[in-house]
Amino acid sequence: MSSEYNYDPDAQFFPFFVLTITSLVTLPLTYTLLRAPSTTTGGSSKASHITSAYQPEHADIIETQRAKQKRKERRLKRLLTAATGWVVMAYMVYLMYVTARAAPTVWNPYDILDIGMSASEKQINSRYRRLSVTMHPDKRQPDASRNETFDMVNDQWVEIVKAYKALTDEDVRNNYIQYGNPDGKQSTSFGIALPQFLVSEGSGKYVLVFYGLLLGIGLPWLVGKWWYGMQKMTRERVLVTSAGNMFKEYRERMDEGDVAAAVSSALEYRDILHGAKEQSGLGKLEKKLIQAFEEGAEPGMLPKDRKKLEDVEDPVRRKTLALVWAYLHRLDLDDKSLEAEKYELAPTVLQMNEAFLSICLAYGFTSPVLATYHLSQRLVQATPPAERLPLLQLPHFTPSIIKQIEQTTSAGRHEHISIQSFMALPAEHRQALAHAAGLSNGLLKVAEGVARQLPLLKVEKAFFKVQGERYLVPSSLVQFVVKARFIPPGTTNIPDLIEKDLLDVDPAEGDIQAQKQEQEQHPVPLAYAPYFAKDRSPRWHIFLVDNRQGKIAVPPFTFASFDKKPFHEDGSPTFHVVTLKMQFQAPPQAGEYKFVMRMICDSYLGFDHKQEAVMVVEDASKANEVDDDDISEPEEDSIAGQMAALKGQPTASDAQPRRPRKAIREARAEDEESDYESGTDEDEESESETDTDTDSDDE
Repeated sequence: MSSEYNYDPDAQFFPFFVLTITSLVTLPLTYTLLRAPSTTTGGSSKASHITSAYQPEHADIIETQRAKQKRKERRLKRLLTAATGWVVMAYMVYLMYVTARAAPTVWNPYDILDIGMSASEKQINSRYRRLSVTMHPDKRQPDASRNETFDMVNDQWVEIVKAYKALTDEDVRNNYIQYGNPDGKQSTSFGIALPQFLVSEGSGKYVLVFYGLLLGIGLPWLVGKWWYGMQKMTRERVLVTSAGNMFKEYRERMDEGDVAAAVSSALEYRDILHGAKEQSGLGKLEKKLIQAFEEGAEPGMLPKDRKKLEDVEDPVRRKTLALVWAYLHRLDLDDKSLEAEKYELAPTVLQMNEAFLSICLAYGFTSPVLATYHLSQRLVQATPPAERLPLLQLPHFTPSIIKQIEQTTSAGRHEHISIQSFMALPAEHRQALAHAAGLSNGLLKVAEGVARQLPLLKVEKAFFKVQGERYLVPSSLVQFVVKARFIPPGTTNIPDLIEKDLLDVDPAEGDIQAQKQEQEQHPVPLAYAPYFAKDRSPRWHIFLVDNRQGKIAVPPFTFASFDKKPFHEDGSPTFHVVTLKMQFQAPPQAGEYKFVMRMICDSYLGFDHKQEAVMVVEDASKANEVDDDDISEPEEDSIAGQMAALKGQPTASDAQPRRPRKAIREARAEDEESDYESGTDEDEESESETDTDTDSDDE
């Protein structure tokens, strides 16, 4: 026996090797691409845009950063790498298939005689005799339809005879069973998975070095980097270290400025402010901030926020926090590189803000949760946290213009007018206010056009229910149902509500059409955010708050799409009543529970809603009470009716007319032996106890 090393000139082994190596890279990469990405700051591809001709200052820089964010979302490099990997893998599979067809088949006497390897000598002889009857050349004619010739028939018979002799010879048979060859043990041949042309002309050592680097260093490094990258990220796709830093900044009472300082401690900003960008322009940036706030041209930072900025020692975090305040106050930094960094940071800050929200929800205190949602609104709309200026969301409105309008409308009182209140004014009044504040009618019309497209969700009704039940009992699965309509500010000719639209009727069991309608979801237009360098789908968060404890009783349920189409293709509202449901478990004890329902839109200021919500949990025994008149007799032609007839029980055909409910109750009262008289007033009152009045004024 001898050993022999050779190359793979026919590419029989090389495709297997390439397929293995390529799959080790392509499959994990494809998994990361197919894994559902975070949509906390993203937009829906089906959502439309709010149209406006308004171009903010530095619009070219914002568009450049928006295009950069889109490239990050598409992950073109990963997509191209994964696509190339799949093409290579497909080509290798093709080569393997072609090679398998072209490769010579191994001679197998068992396959030729069509018997198993465990067949005895008697079975082999019997099989040979049967084949000699049908396959012998003297007894078989060539099949013209299969293009057979006499030579082919003879060759087939020769193979049968050869296989028979091999299996009836004990030594030959043992050699085949042990070594796979009738002649016994053969020389060993080691195939190297390299085409011969790669190692010809003295280049073999370089190829071996390449393979050593690839398999010994490159592949382990790539897989390790991918695995470590997966392990050091949280579920919200945030670095574990960043989550730890933000956790240390958490307090039970926080405002938007505190949350902004907390999220600035994340490490993700180092990918943007790396190298020379860490401290470049930081002095100029802080000087601009201080100058603008001291001059009073913009709503300034609170003293505690300025102190936090001054106390930060890490240059990256300090510059990040300064850029965040500059972005929120729309400061002109007179530096293109700083402007680009300012707009590039905003989407990352919003992502960190979403991660910080998870930390706040884990504790359940209302104050930091509300502050996080409000900071999200301000990041999308680029408005300062120090003062609430909802009109800044409209194009061409500036703090000075808003201040002039508010002084006129509020008669000297310090009140911030919302978009809804401003658009509710008569058109002539709005024009007069805008003209007095220095805003022309043309610019006002642009702002009004945007306002009439904003998705203001108005709550029409909110109530508790248990599906399929009349009462809420302890520990039952409760649904808090909110019925609302999208009515943009300034909308006229609003149709009246239809009472049946405010009902929440449970679909019948097996009603596929109703279930399909509930599953259909329709998005709203992308958020109008001219200063935010990324498409943003507005979302509405509904949660219940216990004001006595200052904590969240039911965590937020998030809604980004709705069961009915909110807007037409032209942007006009449909006025359909949409249904929002949040499901949770009722308290374990009966009683009356008072909550405050909060609905917050995380992309627009002034679109929040707050109202009281009272949940009445009845005793479990009340749910078991069933009136006699609620039970009907079985139909005579049904199986239950036939069984009842056989037993002599009444059916629907011979049932007596039902007695009035009052008579039934009086009969019950006479039969019961008790020390008190039972009336019908309590029963009548109990029917109305499930009605929960949740109507209240908007915040």
